[in-house]
Amino acid sequence: MKIGRREFLKASVALGGGLALEFSFPLAARAGAGLPPVEVNAWVVIHPDDRVVVRIARSEMGQGTYTALAQLVAEELDCDWARVSSEFASPNEHIRRKRIWGSMSTGGSQGVRSSQDYVRRAGAAARVMLINAAAARWKVPAAECAAERGVISHGPSRRRLRYGEVAAEAAKLEPPKDVVLRDPKDWKIAGKPMHRFDIPDKVMGKPVFAVDVVLPGMLHASLAQCPVFGGRLKSVDAATAEKMRGVKKVVREADFVAVIADSWWRADQALKALKIEWDAGANGGASTASIMAMLRDGLADPKLPQARKLGDAGAALAAAAKVIEAEYSSPYLNHATMEPQTCTAWLKPEGFLEVWTATQNGEASLAAAAETAGLPPEKVEVHKMMLGGGFGRRGGPQDFVRQGVMIAKAMPGTPVKMMWSRAEDMQHGFYRPASVVRMKAGVDAAGNLVALQTRIACPSILKVLMPDALNKEGIDFSAVRTFSDMPYTVPHQQVDYAMRNGHVPVGFWRAPGQQNAFYRECFIDELAIAAGRDPLEYRLAMLKPGDKNRLVLEAAAKAAGWGTPLPAGVHRGLAVADGFGSFAAMVAEVSVSARGEVKVRRIVVAIDSGYVVNPDTCRAQAESNVVFGLGSILYQENTVKDGRITESNFHDFRLPQMSEMPRVETLLVPSGGFWGGHGEPAILPLTPAVCNAIFAATGKRIRSLPLTHHDLSRA
Repeated sequence: MKIGRREFLKASVALGGGLALEFSFPLAARAGAGLPPVEVNAWVVIHPDDRVVVRIARSEMGQGTYTALAQLVAEELDCDWARVSSEFASPNEHIRRKRIWGSMSTGGSQGVRSSQDYVRRAGAAARVMLINAAAARWKVPAAECAAERGVISHGPSRRRLRYGEVAAEAAKLEPPKDVVLRDPKDWKIAGKPMHRFDIPDKVMGKPVFAVDVVLPGMLHASLAQCPVFGGRLKSVDAATAEKMRGVKKVVREADFVAVIADSWWRADQALKALKIEWDAGANGGASTASIMAMLRDGLADPKLPQARKLGDAGAALAAAAKVIEAEYSSPYLNHATMEPQTCTAWLKPEGFLEVWTATQNGEASLAAAAETAGLPPEKVEVHKMMLGGGFGRRGGPQDFVRQGVMIAKAMPGTPVKMMWSRAEDMQHGFYRPASVVRMKAGVDAAGNLVALQTRIACPSILKVLMPDALNKEGIDFSAVRTFSDMPYTVPHQQVDYAMRNGHVPVGFWRAPGQQNAFYRECFIDELAIAAGRDPLEYRLAMLKPGDKNRLVLEAAAKAAGWGTPLPAGVHRGLAVADGFGSFAAMVAEVSVSARGEVKVRRIVVAIDSGYVVNPDTCRAQAESNVVFGLGSILYQENTVKDGRITESNFHDFRLPQMSEMPRVETLLVPSGGFWGGHGEPAILPLTPAVCNAIFAATGKRIRSLPLTHHDLSRA
């Protein structure tokens, strides 16, 4: 039996049946006389024909977690990788089984690194249970049995059993209390560039993303939110809209209005016909200029909490041979996911709620849906779909889930798919924080850095989304990272933090706090140039032997040929930064035309993540970081006027084009002994490496982004 997911979906709807879901729709076993698959433990399901399904609690948004976690389980299970597939674990079952799959949150490059231990143990435990079941059937000591590629063998008698033949017996056994994990040097499945499960289907257009969901009798909704963050709905005249073809209902909530119709296009057209009056509140006059003034006022505060204090930076600056100062800044940035925020909700007559959405945290989505519906979590199921982009937007905030459920409550018994327009998505995000940083460096007569005082002013993501994560001084670690944990050996350091949250909501944007790497590494370059020293040599002098930052910096510089001649008009810049459990260094090769046009030609990045589960995926993530970050360097920003975001689509929030993509060479240099991530580390050194190369090309220092605000032309 061969049938595509989309074909099955259409057939199911035509018959009034269920929904074909990407996350869990295994066909009946083709062998074993129709016997059902067996759950050996929460992570491992085995079919009678030896197919293995690995349940994945994390979300898949293109980063490869769906495959990498399966590799780790399969490695310890020692099954036949050709017969392995994955499915998403059910958030509802997760709650009913007392959070059996651990965290369902996918962000901070933690999909693999924070779950690797317990998923590997799950695979190893299942292997032991299968061996014990075979030994019990043969009535021999388990120590005489071994498992390899899905087959258990008994050496003395040469008997063999397949996993599928003993899975049902293994599932009845007590799981081992402790297991021994394989040494990574012995890995056969993990650590190898295995093909990702999701790629072939994505190429063929088979997976069901949140925007693809179709249910029998489903209606559609488009919404409009108050254009000023924090504003409220004042009044709605829906007389015209309610008479339009296909319109079923107009939903009025405190801060949004939605139209439900028999197609999204009709819902959106009717939405545009509404006469809406908004109450902008106190923020209607806010602008980019007023927000930047607020941040600079924060820098002037004499009583800021300190995120780091080593030695006496004030006294060292006063005694320094020379003091060098600089101010850097960056704007708000939208995540700009290709798939806009979408949620399908179905409040069923029996009091059960089903939700289909693209989420980075299935458990958080379930909690938000249950709270909004006024139902216990056990009465809610969230179907996790493949994500058409996440980058943090679909992690902490669950606004789209709440809205979807609120709209569905207006049509009980009927599934309603709510989807934001592109403009709504661009103008109602949880943005990367705008920030301003002032640095003051004290150097000795030889130009060596002896003191660094840093003042950081920006909104706090944690204050908005996770207030309990702020430390007792009220410091958001993501706002001060790269400075508060700086690896350079500088005897006197002080980092002050001015939390200044305006009305623009902020959230986790790929590599939260990554702007600080731009500020620090460009300022270090400024100090190296002022001292007449090579930027690489200047950094290495401040990094201890054996420091992993030093090792990746040396690796990237060597691979890029730092110090060797370049073609005419091409210049290099470098940077190093650690974060999200890994260490990354980068060399950028850039040219700038006489008219000031910047071309990033080549990127060489070295990453030490301790261990590497899938090298191919890790290299793809490095390339993804480059293309994602390139737009923020060249031209992306979100500006505020009259309290609202002015950009509305990709015509004024550009994405990098294929012609702008540089050649990316990724060096994976895992040193072992720790687990780092790959979804975000490579973006950390990108901006400073490119901007340092631009300085080398033009002599003009970039201290604010995007580059469209700078004249790089040669007179």
